[in-house]
Amino acid sequence: MGKVGVALAAGCAVAACVVAAVMVGRTVRRRSGWRRVLRVLEELEEGCATPVGRLRQVVDAMAVEMHAGLASEGGSKLKMLLTFIHNLPTGNEKGIYYALDLGGTNFRVLRVKLGGERSSITELDVDRKPIPQHLMTSTTEELFDFIATSLKDFVEKEENAPEPSQGEIRELGFTFSFPIKQISSSSGTLIKWTKGFSIENMVGRDVSQCLQEAMSRKGLDMRVTALINDTVGTLALGHYHDEDTVAAVIIGTGTNACYLERADAIIKCQGLLTTSGSMVVNMEWGNFWSSHLPRTSYDVDLDADSPNPNDQGFEKMISGMYLGDIVRRVILRMSLESDVFGLVSSKLHVPFILRTPMIAAMHEDDSPNLEEVGRILQDTLEISEVPLNVRKLVVKVCDVVTCRAARLAAAGIVGILKKIGRDGSGGITNAKSKGGGSMKMKRTVVAVEGGLYTNYTMFREYLNEAMGQILGDDVASHVIIKATEDGSGIGASLLAASHSASSSSSSGI
Repeated sequence: MGKVGVALAAGCAVAACVVAAVMVGRTVRRRSGWRRVLRVLEELEEGCATPVGRLRQVVDAMAVEMHAGLASEGGSKLKMLLTFIHNLPTGNEKGIYYALDLGGTNFRVLRVKLGGERSSITELDVDRKPIPQHLMTSTTEELFDFIATSLKDFVEKEENAPEPSQGEIRELGFTFSFPIKQISSSSGTLIKWTKGFSIENMVGRDVSQCLQEAMSRKGLDMRVTALINDTVGTLALGHYHDEDTVAAVIIGTGTNACYLERADAIIKCQGLLTTSGSMVVNMEWGNFWSSHLPRTSYDVDLDADSPNPNDQGFEKMISGMYLGDIVRRVILRMSLESDVFGLVSSKLHVPFILRTPMIAAMHEDDSPNLEEVGRILQDTLEISEVPLNVRKLVVKVCDVVTCRAARLAAAGIVGILKKIGRDGSGGITNAKSKGGGSMKMKRTVVAVEGGLYTNYTMFREYLNEAMGQILGDDVASHVIIKATEDGSGIGASLLAASHSASSSSSSGI
């Protein structure tokens, strides 16, 4: 072999060594990057851990905060607002009742005909209308005149609807999903507007009276008999179908809970008298907080970046508004730690670009190659050609975040049951009754509404599993979680019926 051949052979050998070194280097870096990503996942799992012992601590903390909120105004993170609703529907209501559901840029009008037998809603008519943009910042009179006109048109186009007899008046349940200070079961003053509304001369005024005056101006003979929020409507709907319903929870984009409390337990309103001895309390539980809640750095950052830092802490950990963004923040951290997702996508820096329905779709993707996971990563986050092992990693992140949320929601529910003596511990006089010489748990129903529970199978299964673990099998068998639908509409009309002066219902709880 000549000198040229020797040099060429040596050059090839060097090149081969360089290529081999590059390949080894890439493999080492890839393995190192994968280890860093797995470390991020392990930290997430540790930070989100919800063993039964911790959940029971959250249960106790919820019950303590409920006590404090009932004792004095401002005594707790939980507002524990009085609703003055004490006559829940019994199922004996008869007649035609109406509901107005105003909670955003649309409103709904409903007409319900009740047959007097539990679960007997013989007719249901619904009309939905958008609120013109200019009315959201106009005047009180213009907004409510528009609503009253729409309500009158809805009433007048009814077919075969009998006119109220002399001395009777049409009755309306009004779901108003904005912050109000309740004055009575049918009145309350607006504290502030949200959701894009800004009508300054409305703040501090009685919203029912504003609607009542508008209906009078339009010649509509109708009276507001119940002013509620959507959570109270869910409780009413649940109680109409099942008299053992004692609490209601909404777990959707936002979250809240209400329950039936003994009047004598509401210390901050001493001397409170109700015909039933009970009252529905609106907890506003999204603002619950306890050091026992498993908080991660992602929760801290999300809260700091939100328009309301240090507020609604529980909601930010369990509701549909936030779960997707927690997952986004975890994926962003993984992308910054390694190149398993390729170059860091600019979309990962966009808050709330990953919505919770997408999380549910990825979490519940049962295709062999996790095709839905790949599609969402590509279409939403512009992360392409993600290998299967990384797709599985994303599914695991969704699982950890969702599992924590569902189990904490379950702990919150058990906290309510503990407060009213329905958790099987301590409150024997409330939770148990004597029968045949033995102590027997009362059947207890909790109405749950919201897409996170009804549409997200894994969330629902994790919540139900946690309820059983916290309560124990014996007690859990007496506690039923029932999904409901349209508490803000149908529930409001049912409360109009149960608070009606003309209803043939034997009102009471």
